[in-house]
Amino acid sequence: MSIRVLIVDDQVPVRTGFRRILEEQDDIEVIGEAATGEEAVDLTIELEPDVVIMDIRMPRMDGIEATSRLLSSGEAPDTSILMLTTLDMEEYVYDALQAGASGFLLKDSLPEELATAVRIIARGDAILSPTITKRLIHEVTKRPRRAETSRFEMLTGREREVLRLLARGFANAEIAEQLYISEATVKTHVSHILAKLELRDRAQAIVLAYESGVVEPGSIDI
Repeated sequence: MSIRVLIVDDQVPVRTGFRRILEEQDDIEVIGEAATGEEAVDLTIELEPDVVIMDIRMPRMDGIEATSRLLSSGEAPDTSILMLTTLDMEEYVYDALQAGASGFLLKDSLPEELATAVRIIARGDAILSPTITKRLIHEVTKRPRRAETSRFEMLTGREREVLRLLARGFANAEIAEQLYISEATVKTHVSHILAKLELRDRAQAIVLAYESGVVEPGSIDI
């Protein structure tokens, strides 16, 4: 089945360009466009897309607020949010992930990167490049810790190792290489981590790891 995508951006050329790129893909279907956060909320509830490509910066209601409203309301349980950003917007990374975004994509990304990002988000994974992860860590270290740590006691030693590597922005294949285990085993560990911590995806796991202090920003190399 095709991946159903809603494109949200207040600039018509951006929406048009993304639509053209995605409509060239056999496994992706663009089912609608929105120019504001309000429209994004309404259309997501109405159309139930698999992925919403959401611009962060829009007038009146920005992408972060729209994402928060959608995901906290429970009216879009099967929709994942891919945030559009630029390199000068690092202060929004933390808030967007807190709102429930599953990853980030630079607006000037290559066409193949856009299509790949949509597929990754649609299958329940997250997109956090090393650059974005660095910015996330920078933001977390400026904020007081507010997550309790007792919930991490449910994790096994191996799951903690996987979580530490997740926090570095490593993909499953990279984690497998680091720990000398199969990629399928890594995927199983990640699923167990998310289930035990009651998290939506690996992006939220990264935020929680740093917020709680279970992973210290200065203790790992990015």
